[in-house]
Amino acid sequence: MKRRVLLSAAVATGALLGGCATPNIDSYANEKPVLDLRSYFNGTLSAYGIFTDRSGAVVKRFTVLMECSWTGNEGVLDETFSYSDGSTQKRIWRLTQGADGRYTGRADDVVGQAQGQVRGNAFHWTYTLALPVDGRVIDVQFDDWMYLMADGVMLNKASMRKWGVYLGEVTLAFTKKI
Repeated sequence: MKRRVLLSAAVATGALLGGCATPNIDSYANEKPVLDLRSYFNGTLSAYGIFTDRSGAVVKRFTVLMECSWTGNEGVLDETFSYSDGSTQKRIWRLTQGADGRYTGRADDVVGQAQGQVRGNAFHWTYTLALPVDGRVIDVQFDDWMYLMADGVMLNKASMRKWGVYLGEVTLAFTKKI
């Protein structure tokens, strides 16, 4: 009986941990179209997005206008958010391209430095964002995935967690005239 309990606990733990696993960026290495982050995030882009809470309910809708430019391996992504409640927000990312498809990023509301990597049609990066919520600021961890599609469309899905607890998800569709 004791052995069955231990085995059941081991299986349950494995299933729980497997449910928290994130895909491996290398699994996208052969996917097309190939994402050149510097080329895609260059010029003017638009994005349309939603934030859903942990139950899947849409809490906020928004649009983003991005003005992007690169000088050498340094990029600036100037984002202007317009929310359905009439509020606006600004975020300016400063990206640095490294070796092997790796990128780092900073913004005023990013705690520390974002770390990411491109493979095939995908870009995965992680960062902590200082989010204003009900008059205070909380640090929320983002696990952010972008997938280049055809015709200048990129889909973006970012899960948000605080102390490992799932809070919700941000979903975006970027469009760029090609």
